[in-house]
Amino acid sequence: MTEQPNRRTFLAGLAGTGLVGVAGCSGGGNDMPTESGTDATSSRGSAEFTDFRGSGALAEGRGEIGGTRIDDLPELSGELTVYLGGGEGGLYRDLIAKLENIYPDFTATPREFGTSEGANTLISEGPATPADVFWSVDAGSLAAVAAEGLVAELPEAVTEPVPEEFHPNNEWVGTAGRARAVPYNSNELSADDIPNTVMAFPGQEFAGSMGWAPTYGAFQAFITTMRLQEGEDRTRTWLENMLAAGVSEYNNEFIVSNATADGELQAGFANHYYALRVQEARPDSPVKLAFTSGDAGALINAAGAAVLGASQQQELANTFVRHLLSAEAQEFFATRTYAYPMVADVPPVGGLPTIDELNPPDIDLSRLSEIGPTVDLLRETGVL
Repeated sequence: MTEQPNRRTFLAGLAGTGLVGVAGCSGGGNDMPTESGTDATSSRGSAEFTDFRGSGALAEGRGEIGGTRIDDLPELSGELTVYLGGGEGGLYRDLIAKLENIYPDFTATPREFGTSEGANTLISEGPATPADVFWSVDAGSLAAVAAEGLVAELPEAVTEPVPEEFHPNNEWVGTAGRARAVPYNSNELSADDIPNTVMAFPGQEFAGSMGWAPTYGAFQAFITTMRLQEGEDRTRTWLENMLAAGVSEYNNEFIVSNATADGELQAGFANHYYALRVQEARPDSPVKLAFTSGDAGALINAAGAAVLGASQQQELANTFVRHLLSAEAQEFFATRTYAYPMVADVPPVGGLPTIDELNPPDIDLSRLSEIGPTVDLLRETGVL
């Protein structure tokens, strides 16, 4: 880090150097009994922490990592069908493969969908679904399935490590978080130029120099939050003002962040990790991140997992979700997807503030499923 960040602005850059420690490590814990009373050496392979951590500059110099280790969890044995919702399917399959390598008697068969497609498929299948677990990158899709009464209540042993707002009613539990942010070009703007509230945009100083990706699910969750928090009239006015100011449209938020780094934009709206991906590929790029406070621009959405009520593998499915919250898996999410870990003992990468240091809006994430009125509003204003 080249500067000491405060809450509002953070360099999407490289972490400091230093040796990595692992807190709560059980040492030779492979001979510890599992919760189910079986000997952990019976069929368990090696759960090497470094196998889960990503490579590259952002994964270097990690501090002490806490949380529950895989060696301290019950074994995975049996077969699961996992519906994957969203664009991280390749990485999620990679994590599943790592778990299968540790547990030779465990197989998880993934099926990939878009987030809405996955939720709609489960709702259509109902109790006849072959899925045991729905693992999606968007809280709204999880909430939509839960609203149909299709999920089982997760036991406290699964949800306990995660803040309460990321396991509403224990119907699903967050596995990784993504924060809304304002990537900006530090050659063009300073941190003080970025408003503390998203409703202060666009502002004359940003006319013709901002970008967004309105067809992107993360953007629509952001506008859904604004609509719920500010009301439809204020949200409509904000969208119309952004259009009048000449906001540029892009296909996705990674392109928004790249365009900001290139100086094509002064700033934009995007999930935080896209700027980190730009910085990983281009360490000298001038992209930085600012976070608004207490409003839709500070939303922390969550990828999460739910166990389907129709599953005949409830215990195995719950144990699988617990593995997604292990220290190793949380480090995987932090250093390979640059997401926010859901477990407080695992820090985010790149000098980002922790979830506790941010000030997200007070909103039930389950309400992110209320996307229909948002899409209607985006069409009425000409955003879509």
